[in-house]
Amino acid sequence: MAKVYAFLAEGSEEVENLAVLDVLVRAGIEVKLVSITGKKEVVTSHNVHIVTDALIEEVDLKSADVLFIPGGLPGTTNMLNHPGLCQGLKDAFAEGRRVAAICAAPSVLGQLGLLEGKNATCYPGFEDKLIGAKYTKTGVVTDGNVTTARGLGYALDLGLELVALLDSREKAAQIKAAIQYDQF
Repeated sequence: MAKVYAFLAEGSEEVENLAVLDVLVRAGIEVKLVSITGKKEVVTSHNVHIVTDALIEEVDLKSADVLFIPGGLPGTTNMLNHPGLCQGLKDAFAEGRRVAAICAAPSVLGQLGLLEGKNATCYPGFEDKLIGAKYTKTGVVTDGNVTTARGLGYALDLGLELVALLDSREKAAQIKAAIQYDQF
């Protein structure tokens, strides 16, 4: 079974994270919500308090098939400033495991050098931080082992894309039908 680690920092956008996770869980994919803050309770960008499953220090980042980071401010900045997460993202990318980011968070991947020569998308205003990427306004973009999404409005699409990549397009279509979503 595929395993996804989804990260939260103080100021992360909660719905971008939880909508993606909801779709993955419905598909039977193992998901662990991981805090990079040193404490399990994280306060998100809209002052929602979320209790994560684990701290980053408690998980083996190499055991996940996908490392996923949501946007939100200052969450995106906090993720970029976390050396352990950044090294984990670089390692996953180098090993051919998937890295995924939405909204402002693809800027973290760009600043880490993971988007060189890749097609990628992000929230408008962060394009200059997609260093080395070919920017596209597409809602969700997968190029190799990198998947990026433009923003909250594409969170379900991102979840379905990850289901398609980790399981199958058929499974993604089943989830889409079950949640009554007509867009993906």
